[in-house]
Amino acid sequence: MKSNRFAAATALVAVGALALAACSGPDRSADPTTTGGTGEETANSSITIAWDAPLNSLNTNSNNGSATQNAIVQFLLDDLFYTYDSETLETIPNPGFGTIEKVSDSPLQVKYTYADGVAWSDGTPVDVADLVLDWAATSGNFNTIDIEEAMDDEGNLVDVGADQVAFNSADPAAQLIEDFPEISEDGKSVTFTYSKEFADWQYTFDGHTVPAHIVGKRALGVEDPAEAKTAVIEAIENKDNASLAKLAQVWNSDFNFTSLPSEPELYLSNGAYILTDYVENQYLTLKANPDYTGDHKAAIENVTIRYIEDSQAQVTALENGEVDYIGPQASADVKVALEALGDQVETHFGVEGTYEHVDLVFENDGPFDPASYDGDEETAKAVRKAFLLSIPRQDIVDNLIIPSNPDAAVRNSQILLPGSADYDQMVAENGSSEYPDTGDVDAAAALLDEAGVETPIDVRLAFNADNPRRVSQFALIQDAAQSAGFNVIDASAPAAEWGTLLATQQDQYDASLFGWQSTSTAVTESDANFRTGAINNFGKYSSDEVDRLLDDLQVEIDPAKQLELQIAVEKELWEDAFGITIFQFPAVQAWKPTLQGVRASTISPTIFNEFWNWSIATA
Repeated sequence: MKSNRFAAATALVAVGALALAACSGPDRSADPTTTGGTGEETANSSITIAWDAPLNSLNTNSNNGSATQNAIVQFLLDDLFYTYDSETLETIPNPGFGTIEKVSDSPLQVKYTYADGVAWSDGTPVDVADLVLDWAATSGNFNTIDIEEAMDDEGNLVDVGADQVAFNSADPAAQLIEDFPEISEDGKSVTFTYSKEFADWQYTFDGHTVPAHIVGKRALGVEDPAEAKTAVIEAIENKDNASLAKLAQVWNSDFNFTSLPSEPELYLSNGAYILTDYVENQYLTLKANPDYTGDHKAAIENVTIRYIEDSQAQVTALENGEVDYIGPQASADVKVALEALGDQVETHFGVEGTYEHVDLVFENDGPFDPASYDGDEETAKAVRKAFLLSIPRQDIVDNLIIPSNPDAAVRNSQILLPGSADYDQMVAENGSSEYPDTGDVDAAAALLDEAGVETPIDVRLAFNADNPRRVSQFALIQDAAQSAGFNVIDASAPAAEWGTLLATQQDQYDASLFGWQSTSTAVTESDANFRTGAINNFGKYSSDEVDRLLDDLQVEIDPAKQLELQIAVEKELWEDAFGITIFQFPAVQAWKPTLQGVRASTISPTIFNEFWNWSIATA
């Protein structure tokens, strides 16, 4: 169960996900005369899609690669054990790639089996070696050194000894698998045994992996693919730290790139498309994989992803015929511009599975860290609460979101979606009422005065400097917080540097403004945001009580008790002033009428979902 950062990884209980999914992109049935979409001839059919940020990694299971901009490309390149229906978010098995089966309840055992004919684009079979490596890397169970201690400010591993293992990932679900798995004789099946019950066992591994034979070749010098995979498995089974350290280095770094690598082995695929070209910050081109044997064959021969950061520029490119499909950041100006195009384009407006929020940093010797007050937890908490109280959430929604979504409202849950069946109960009980939608600068100032801290207090707010909506939010927050006693400093970074800043340079900021995008309907997905040391816990928040509640949630299968636990988690988060939620993202998709079969999803991979149903009208 992986979580994509910077627009990924918030929990969606199934009922909440379904409530939001009703607002996703509509199904556009194909014209009678089309190419692609139904297994017809796709030769020479091509489309161009605009996206706002470029690929920087094909290892989306690593901390560095876990981002939506990477997940959308990997979704086209690699097959999965399951996908999601765009409208209902129902999980759809994908037997053409493989199957997931629970074979035992006590202990919990889950068996993964790959279908015949599944292969990497170099002809090497996809098999259990790929999944076993993914487990070893994402579980954290094989790391011998704290990953944060092993990384520099750029996210690169440094000062790691020859036998020190540091896989740059942390997945709480994979961590529950402590013992080496059982592998079938033919290498097609692997059975994992969990150390305890786990409610979301079906989501632990979706099938995205990097090729184990390439990792083995580059790390251990084994050229033969079968022998390389055997070497990888043996290193993991024997806990050979010297070999694991080399495997980790390759797994962490070698699949990160911003233009087409000179070595094709670094961009192999096992799905519908293969990567053929990538010009840094400009475009990426994919071509239908002629050797793909699965059920999600490419409906359109050539797909180009053109990187256009500015939303208005995406609209202009669509109008001029430079691109065929866009999913820009929604705004009033974008909505007006698209509506002005009339029947030149098809459009859909709704909401998506991403929410905006501010998180605070608990360990950086900054204003929210108890260490800054001689270890006084209560003073640090008072300062955190005061800052969150100063954030003018309703003003942000009124000025920036309502013009494109008149029904928009402030979001008051860290876990549940507005509109879900349990959202109102969550908000009534989770303690968010302590933070009014409008903010309360007078209450914030009073808290600081009572705490006896000197003002103004400097707060460095990190955000993507190339995102116009975030720039506007920063200005609103800065202005309001000043009246409460905070000097909010611009600690933003350009889009290309923003991910590294957020994930690894907490000493450079005190609060962060960004969005999480949902990647699954798993009830435990919020674990990655709030657990001590988890992959998305960038603020280094740590609570024994929250960790205990998340442990209980992992094994709870009763929906009513799941909700009780989620409410209890949120009570702790709001009381500790972990951070504050602001709004659910408005969504917009637009495409040329000749592009048929569009069914954008509220969760990742958003506008790329169900690409196998696309087609191009020829008349």
